[in-house]
Amino acid sequence: MLRYGLILALALSAAPALANDSIAELGTGGLILSRSDAVAMQSEDLFISPEKVTVDYVFHNNTDKDVEAIVAFPMPDISGDPEEMPAIPENQSDNFLGFEVTIDGAPAKPQLEQKVFALGIDIGADLKAQNVPFNPFGDAAKAALAKLPQAVADDWVGRGIIIEDPGADSGGQKQAYAPFWQLRSTYWWRSTFPANKDVHVSHRYKPSVGGTSSVSFFNDGQFQGSYAAYKTRYCMDGTFENAVRKAAKDNPDGYPKFYESRIAYILTTGGNWATGSIGKFKLTVDKGNPKALVSFCGDNVRKVGPTSFEMTADDFYPDHDIDILILNPSDSNTGDAN
Repeated sequence: MLRYGLILALALSAAPALANDSIAELGTGGLILSRSDAVAMQSEDLFISPEKVTVDYVFHNNTDKDVEAIVAFPMPDISGDPEEMPAIPENQSDNFLGFEVTIDGAPAKPQLEQKVFALGIDIGADLKAQNVPFNPFGDAAKAALAKLPQAVADDWVGRGIIIEDPGADSGGQKQAYAPFWQLRSTYWWRSTFPANKDVHVSHRYKPSVGGTSSVSFFNDGQFQGSYAAYKTRYCMDGTFENAVRKAAKDNPDGYPKFYESRIAYILTTGGNWATGSIGKFKLTVDKGNPKALVSFCGDNVRKVGPTSFEMTADDFYPDHDIDILILNPSDSNTGDAN
């Protein structure tokens, strides 16, 4: 597969590079169905930006009988590790991506299944017994941990459910604890695919956008560090790289004055529907800021707007996921993009 790194714009700026504090993005995808030979994904129209992800599907039942099936949207797993903070759009909510779905234009009310694990063991009953919410990043969970009996807290530390929180100010009182469990959430609903008919399904959510406060793969006038991994993952080409070099050269401090935004989309689950391919596939990536740079892997990508690029394919087999790198100018007063 030919892959193209896309440069959307060049931002010229001048300021010292910031520290590379990093926030991890969470890979999120589309709807899944246990592999079906009856229901095909006729089309998928996928839009990805730092602000939202929208997906419009047309499914078709290829048989003469109605098909009853469970359709699921797996949320990305999140772990309560204070050393590896993920980007969570709505961290106080169980619906932390703001997921919404419609079926043939009507809003659906999917059910939410949640499980929590520590060291691979289901600990849901333990948390429920102590009235501890499952979301490890919600304030309610930390408040509930502060009320744990000491014997329970000691037991949970030993089992890898919680850890002592060295960053918390206990004011000289009892030890503070932080969640260390993993949360797995899945939205699901029962759906009917009428015989020989189409069903239109749309869903949207806020993506998990990871990033750094500067460019992590360029320093001292050259590409280094995570550069090789980035080049493979985001298909950075010569044009993109030259733009980074020019931004560094035009900055008196010698650093490209950008910060990273990273978005991951799990596309390979689209192969679970009949035929294992998507009849008509359309991807639109919108980088948001006209002065930003963007790079991602794709075939026959074309510019369709000041901030957006598009690729289309027929009988598309989703054999790899989508990873998008956006370099945003850290100075809003930069000049017009080229």
